Amino acid sequence: MTTGHPKGERPGNKRSAARADAPSRAPHLARGERAEATAADWLQARGLSVLEHNWRCRFGEIDLVLREGDTLVFAEVRLRGNPRFGGAAASIDARKRQRLVASAQLYLAARPALGKRPCRFDAVLMNDADGTGLEWIRNAFDA
Repeated sequence: MTTGHPKGERPGNKRSAARADAPSRAPHLARGERAEATAADWLQARGLSVLEHNWRCRFGEIDLVLREGDTLVFAEVRLRGNPRFGGAAASIDARKRQRLVASAQLYLAARPALGKRPCRFDAVLMNDADGTGLEWIRNAFDA
């Protein structure tokens, strides 16, 4: 039975009304995207090549996959404007590191030609999305 209204746009459907009034994306997501773009530009200016932005898999997301010479770099970008809950580095806890390593393993498994390259995990930490206080930690943790 059809009502003549496209799915999700029936009169009285609160979910469709809420979506229509909602901004295109949450402010914290926009700040995160801006921080990742700032980090990518900053790293490229230092000779790294960006291979992937926001590579997603079942374990999570790798913010940036880069190449520096023959080395693959899996970079986690962390923005922490409020140090009340710890700084940006403190937010990369053991669980997050496990998820990053598992994601990197899937990334490499899908690209056998890259599996022989050396890899490392870097962290790019900043206080705001424009790069204030940007800190690049090479080889932030081991797999």
